[in-house]
Amino acid sequence: MSVALTDTALSLARPEADVAKPAVAELGARTRMLLQGPILTTVLLLSWPNLLVMLAQAATGLIETWFVAKLGTDALAGMALVFPGVMLMQMVSAGAMGGGISSAIARALGAGRREEADALVLHALVIVAALGAAFSAVMLTFGRPIYRALGGEGGELDAALTYSNVVFAGNVLLWLLNGLANVVRGTGNMLVPALVIVTGVIVLVPLSPMLIFGVGPFPALGIAGGGVALLLYYAAGTVVLAWYVFSGRNLARLRLSRLRWSLFRNILGVGAVASITSLQTNVIIAFATALVATTSGAGAAAGYGTGARLEYLLIPIVFGIGAPLVALVGTNIGAGQRQRALRIAFVGAALAFVITEGIGVAAALWPRLWITQFSTDARVIETGTTYLRWVGPAYGFFGLGLALYFASQGAGRLFWPLAAGFLRMLVAIAGGWLALRLTGSLQWLFFALGFGLFLQGVVLLAAIASGAWFRPARSAPLTA
Repeated sequence: MSVALTDTALSLARPEADVAKPAVAELGARTRMLLQGPILTTVLLLSWPNLLVMLAQAATGLIETWFVAKLGTDALAGMALVFPGVMLMQMVSAGAMGGGISSAIARALGAGRREEADALVLHALVIVAALGAAFSAVMLTFGRPIYRALGGEGGELDAALTYSNVVFAGNVLLWLLNGLANVVRGTGNMLVPALVIVTGVIVLVPLSPMLIFGVGPFPALGIAGGGVALLLYYAAGTVVLAWYVFSGRNLARLRLSRLRWSLFRNILGVGAVASITSLQTNVIIAFATALVATTSGAGAAAGYGTGARLEYLLIPIVFGIGAPLVALVGTNIGAGQRQRALRIAFVGAALAFVITEGIGVAAALWPRLWITQFSTDARVIETGTTYLRWVGPAYGFFGLGLALYFASQGAGRLFWPLAAGFLRMLVAIAGGWLALRLTGSLQWLFFALGFGLFLQGVVLLAAIASGAWFRPARSAPLTA
């Protein structure tokens, strides 16, 4: 992130007049911090609770995978088939539609519209409940053909359906949990959702193996036990966050009012487009899983799925930085502070790049340390190792692009994140398929996946640095 690059973007922003700012004295202490605090210090202060949460959640998923691996290769491969769908729900509910909720509330508070922020809480809950139920219906009805199309068959297909049916039966709970968490995050309060989620994870870690293998009074549910433990965790977290918001302790309070399309649009205008971006990542991994499975079998699919787990781990890590970026950028743009919003985006993106590139390089240098934690099968280790060596060095650009995507949510400008994501899809899926067809080697499929990550990050950085947020012809207005 060079100073020259930042200055170029800021100079392009200056010709447009900033909107009127609310009087700082009228704003709460937390909102004033978002508008006036030192950028790096504020980003770090708001990020650490989310980083703790996301690391805890990611560790939970990894621990669950470790326990499921003890059930055999079919169970591990079945979980690899389901995992893109589970992560899609997590990403859309927390990062995409959740980002739309945070962005709308942050912009309303930044502009001093407290009553609108309160009304947005009700509209957010209606949206997440409806979407959670809709996705449940789709996966419970069409789960078998979906997983078969992804290459599942025999024991791995049976394992996938068992796990999927349990998890998606309670999908509404996940959406409500993440919707409420983002209602709180939109006010700049990252600590309360962090405390709730980390406490839940502490309980979930021992509960999951108890239900998988059967310990004491708990029945041995096999792979379904991991899903049951997740649903109990979602339910408990939802209850606690609902109490916090409904009791009036949150800056944005629930206001029972007539439902208005304009407020739905404030959320959906960001969240719906962002959901497409989340879908892109999961479609890429799902199609890559299918290509690996049909070309090299279940063992290779399990190896790729195990390697891709590390890529998925990057998402919650960057979300730890990204959720504050949504609130910070949204609040500053709502208050008319566009130059500060742009600087915040670049600072957050630089942090995300450093963290994720460090993880990627380490994974490429020592891939077996990761893969062998989940399987001793030779085919699993070989494929997972190859994936990490080719794709790991591109992880930093994935983190860079993802952080800028969150910042763009706060700005209410998602054209370029969407375009960069489609470019990645084209290179990864079409390029990967062509490379695999021409060479028959998984190495070149993995090269295409890594090159897609590189292009996504670089293209999005160049677009925002050139002033894309401030060209109204490209997207909807910054504020409602």
